[in-house]
Amino acid sequence: MNRREFLQCAAVLVSGAGFSQLALTKEQKIFLAGAPDYIAGKINYLSPVRRLIVAAMAETIIPKTDTPGAIDAGVPLYLERMMADWLNAEEQAVFEAGLADMETRRPAEYGKPFHALAPEQQRQILVDMEAAAADSAWYGGGRAPGVFLSDAPFICQFKELTVFGFFTSEVGSTQVLRYDP
Repeated sequence: MNRREFLQCAAVLVSGAGFSQLALTKEQKIFLAGAPDYIAGKINYLSPVRRLIVAAMAETIIPKTDTPGAIDAGVPLYLERMMADWLNAEEQAVFEAGLADMETRRPAEYGKPFHALAPEQQRQILVDMEAAAADSAWYGGGRAPGVFLSDAPFICQFKELTVFGFFTSEVGSTQVLRYDP
């Protein structure tokens, strides 16, 4: 290849790259302008009572102290979105059964719904749920790091998603973790 051919190829390459970038930028602007805000979108997966249960459970796991809690970080909405849009059928069945248990059995045992119990009672219920699930592979070395176990007990899945939702939220990552942009 001589110098003239090289310059012709370089000119085509540079102009093509510039045009591609311009087209891509316009396409991105069109896409982003028309894309719905997933987080702000309405979700109607859980009943109002189950929303209260989810919020109370999440706040029991990560309570507000001198740092924000799960509710401050929007974890209940995150959990509802995960249940509706991300969990597979097996995982949804585990959540449905766990929430049904919290909705029916707990009021029968305590005389009040879970979300209306004292924080100590809520905490004890979760501790008892963990004790009942202690033989799950979720607690031991039976799972690879970063792997979500579809057949893990409800409390295990709930805790994992609560912690993940909290620490990946803006509140959790900037006000609790060491945020260094």
